[in-house]
This record gives sequence, structure tokens and C-alpha cells, in this order.
Amino acid sequence: MTETDTDKKSRKMQSVGRMKEIMTGYYIDAKTAGQTGRKVAWITSGGPVEPLIAMDIIPVYPENYGAMIGASKMGADLCARAEAMGYSSDLCSYARADIASSLIDGGPIGGLPRPDMLVCCNNICGTVLKWYEVQARYYDAPLFILDTPFCHTEYTDEAKKYVRRQIMEYIAFLEEATKKKFDYDRMKEVGRISIEGQRLWQAVLDTAINRPSPMTCFDAFFHLALIVTLRGTPVTVDYYRSLLAEMEQRVADGISAIPNEKYRLLWDNLPIWYRMRWLSEKFAAHDACLVADTYTTAWCMSLRYMDENNFLDSMAEGYTKSYLNIGVDEMIKIVLEMVDKYDVDGFVMHSNRSCKPYSLGQYDIQRAVQRERGIPSVTIESHMVDERSFSESQTETRIDAFMEMIGQKKG
Repeated sequence: MTETDTDKKSRKMQSVGRMKEIMTGYYIDAKTAGQTGRKVAWITSGGPVEPLIAMDIIPVYPENYGAMIGASKMGADLCARAEAMGYSSDLCSYARADIASSLIDGGPIGGLPRPDMLVCCNNICGTVLKWYEVQARYYDAPLFILDTPFCHTEYTDEAKKYVRRQIMEYIAFLEEATKKKFDYDRMKEVGRISIEGQRLWQAVLDTAINRPSPMTCFDAFFHLALIVTLRGTPVTVDYYRSLLAEMEQRVADGISAIPNEKYRLLWDNLPIWYRMRWLSEKFAAHDACLVADTYTTAWCMSLRYMDENNFLDSMAEGYTKSYLNIGVDEMIKIVLEMVDKYDVDGFVMHSNRSCKPYSLGQYDIQRAVQRERGIPSVTIESHMVDERSFSESQTETRIDAFMEMIGQKKG
């Protein structure tokens, strides 16, 4: 075995296998829910999942499935099918892939289980409203919509009361769908576990503060799955506790995510799922480690607002002030905090044609980062699932020029 093979083996994360086991078991449970008498709810990624967990309802995320479709390089075909049905190519590629996969049970696991209900929260975008209406009609399933007012700068008392009332309506909706009374005591425990899981996830991400970093944002994109899918469950807490221990051991042993970390970068926006390996290797070839990203960090943002001793009330603010439901000025503050926290040398922006709320303010953020911190930036244009939109040669040229700029600046 060569030295290169030895180094590569030492950098491999042991937790990867455990994550795959958990997610396989989760999808088996969801696909066999009809045989076990459990209910399945499709829910948007930014939606309040904890009440579903408290009611023993299995949450299923079409956006997560979209990511799996993208990583499996099945996005182009499914998106093309949706376009043949009349959906615009400018529509979110998660939505296109999900709508098309429903018709043919397509995708890497043969389609998602049929929903007994759908839960849509518009704190991530407006597309989800029509997307979930389409699926509610197709599956003839009840739909609950949680409307979160946009928070340009502040979270008003009126907004708090408005969302809090809807949470009670959400609980009533679940009681009607399951024919069971809501267990408020269990909700308290689920809320406590949810916050604990978010704290552990943030601690995992924070291990990237170290030089060299024990992980990259591409690793974070993979390990993110549980804090999205099974937030509020003990298995998530146990997994992130184990992952954190592994990251801390890697730091102690001096194991780096890439062989020769020289430059540290910050990623903005969703992953380009079908080019993750290529991008990871491309940046690593320049000795650049993407140590942090706004996407995986967004799943810890509610820690700023949620109270484990008063979870149901504080949940209203936590789910309203998500990263995509705040003004660009507030986003700039968060990005600048991350630039300083992770001591980055450059800023990589995925201008994601699929996600307008995530992408429209990027040039303002880019100018602010340049003005306030003076670090170079690069823009990569694509969709997160539809690989037809990705230009490898153009992206490679931009990355090479960007890294040359950073190298000159660092001297």
C-alpha cells in the first residue's frame, strides 16, 4: 500500500457507514408505513417537524429526495419529464424532479411513499406552495400550509401571534389526520431533543475552526441528513454525539480533510449534488478546503431563538426567522460572522437558478464581503439537481482564476 493510499484511508470518516445504515432504516420504515399502521407526512425542509415526531408520524422530505436524485445523477431525466408535462425549466429542480418521480415511482429508491398528509411552510420559498398543492391534488391528501411572514429586519409581536396561532391550527390538523389527541408532554421532550441535536450539529461544524480542518463542507452536506430528516429524535442526538467525538479525535490526531490545507473557503447556497466529488477534488487540487457553508449552518440558526423550556412558543420565532426568510442585510451579518469565525481566504457562491430566494441577494452579499473583509469571491452558476445546466469547463476556468487570485493575495 502506497503512502498516498494510507493517507486517504486515514482521512476517511468512520461515521459514514453508520449514517447510511440509519437512512436506509428510515426509508424502509417510511416505505412500509402502510403495513405497520403509521402515518406518513410529506413536509418541506424548513417546516416544523417536531410536532410530527411527537405524534409518531413519519416525516418525508421531497427536497431530500431531490438531493438523492441529484447525487445519483438522475435529475436531468426527471426534470425533462416534468418539462414535457408543461412545467418551466426555470422552476426549482427539486420540484420538477419530485413531481415527475411521483408519476413513475422514479429516483434512487423507486419513489417516495404515498403521503397521508402534506405540511408546507413557506419560510424557504414561495414555490413550495404550488408544488405541495400539486402533490396534494395528485395524492388526494390533506394539506396544511404554515405561513411565515418575511422578516426583513425584525420579528414583530404581530408576526409572533400570527405564527403561534397557526401552530395551534397545525396541531389540530394533525389530530384530525391521525384521530389522536396531541401529547403536549411528549412535545416538550421532542423539543428538548431537537435543540440538543442542533447544538451537537453546530459543534460538529465548529470543529472546522481548527487548522487543518477535520472536515469540509462537502462532508457536512452528507452528514446534514439527520438534522433535517429526523430532528427531534434520539438517534439524531446519538449520531451527532458520535460524529463530534470522531471530529475531535481527528483534530487531536492532526488528520486533515484534504492533504495539504493552505487556503480556507466559505461556500454559499445549496450543494451542486451531481458534481460534489468533482468540486471537492478540484478545490483540493489547489490545497483549498471549503471549511464552512451557509446551507448546513442554517439548520442551527433557530438556536438563536428557540427555548428548550418553552419550545412550542419559541418554535414560532425559530421557524419564522430561517436563513431564507430574513432580509439581505441580515444575511450579510451572518456571512461576515462566518468569514471571521472560520478565518476564510475566499468566498464561493453557487448562483443557483433553482433557488431564487437563496441566490437573488448574492451580489449584494458579495460586495459587502469584498468591502468589509477584502477577500476574493467566485460565482458558479448551475441548478442543484438538473445537471444539464452545469458547464464543467466554465466552472473549472473560474475556479482556477479564483484560486490564482487568492494565491497572489496571500503571497
